[in-house]
Amino acid sequence: MNQDKNKKAKNVYELAQERLDIIFREFDNIYVSFSGGKDSGVLLNLCIDYIRKHNLKIKLGVFHLDYEIQYKMTIDYVDRILEANKDILEVYRICVPFRVRTCTSMHQSYWRPWDQEMKKLWVRPMPKDVMTEKDFPFLHEKMWDYEFQLKFAAWLHEKKDAVRTACLVGIRTQESYNRWRTIYGGNKMQYYHHYQWSYKIANDVFNFYPIFDWKTTDIWVANGKFGWDYNKLYDLYYQAGVNLERQRVASPFISEAIQSLHLYKCIDPDTWGKMISRVNGINFTGIYGTTYAMGRSGVKLPDGHTWKSYMEFLLSTLPEETRRNYLSKLHTSIKFWRTKGGCLSDETIQKLIDLHIPIEVRNLTNYKTHKKPVMMEYLDDINIPEFREIPTYKRMCLCILRNDHACKYMGFALTKQESQMKDYILKQYKDIWT
Repeated sequence: MNQDKNKKAKNVYELAQERLDIIFREFDNIYVSFSGGKDSGVLLNLCIDYIRKHNLKIKLGVFHLDYEIQYKMTIDYVDRILEANKDILEVYRICVPFRVRTCTSMHQSYWRPWDQEMKKLWVRPMPKDVMTEKDFPFLHEKMWDYEFQLKFAAWLHEKKDAVRTACLVGIRTQESYNRWRTIYGGNKMQYYHHYQWSYKIANDVFNFYPIFDWKTTDIWVANGKFGWDYNKLYDLYYQAGVNLERQRVASPFISEAIQSLHLYKCIDPDTWGKMISRVNGINFTGIYGTTYAMGRSGVKLPDGHTWKSYMEFLLSTLPEETRRNYLSKLHTSIKFWRTKGGCLSDETIQKLIDLHIPIEVRNLTNYKTHKKPVMMEYLDDINIPEFREIPTYKRMCLCILRNDHACKYMGFALTKQESQMKDYILKQYKDIWT
């Protein structure tokens, strides 16, 4: 009982130190996934300090995916911290032309950094001493960036002939529901021992999330208290009035970054001038990414339309491949709500009943939740706070307007093609480790 009370009294820094104790004691191959953002930067600094404080005679791996298009301040920060600690770091700086999702264009669902066919349009020269596609025999033309990260972990584990490999990832549950789910929605069978802040990705290869319980304010308190170097881009974000929770340095073309894409024009005009010819739709998105033209700031239904007819109109304006992608997502979702149902709270269910919306409620579900599965047809629109939980054609319109090719806003189930991709990745791991 006293031990539990003491544990609760520890702050997030002390808890992170305990997690690092476990990792550095029990793993012989350790690397940090470092993007140049505030979270991965703090995690890297934590590990660097830990190694120096304990005088460990090891090299810490640093896995950095260079996406070609980034703020110069981010690149400068990456260069600074790697150079300042080169005595204890083993750097894997990677420039490869994998697929990366983009939400800037209805014509282009992905782009490729460092694409040799686009070399004349590269935003900047490729850095020296980086790892390229020739270094990775597992890289193939259809590989996505997130798939590469998983493959890299297995490749490095084998290359190092390691007993156990730990990949440290700086995600925090405060950032998004998906990140919360990474920690709290996992399968206990995939944990390293009983540690909920871990996840097995291959035999003897684990992701660890040592700062999962940190708040944004904890990140900045740590930088100030310990005098750690950080990406000075955040200072400009702050001066520009960008909310602390919205300050991101991720790939600039994913859905989470669209509303701040226009800041490139002000903060890094030289990069902006080059990037608008590099990826389709950047200039339009930079101008209209925060407006109703791209599904933001209160989209209004055009006169004479229902949301369903407006969706059909929007689909008719798209290239054939893009249109088929959205229709596939839509059909998957309609079937899901008709046959399995989405899980809703009792409060939301009562609101639907009060609005006389036909629904069928079941008491049992295979999901780990207290909510109940509700089967229903797609609605045109619904005016309740739980709008994003209900299947409506308005949500589909917002997806199309936002060029959300993956339909993250809809929370759609995987299509057949995406399921096959997932099965392919899992099969590759099975082939490697059996």
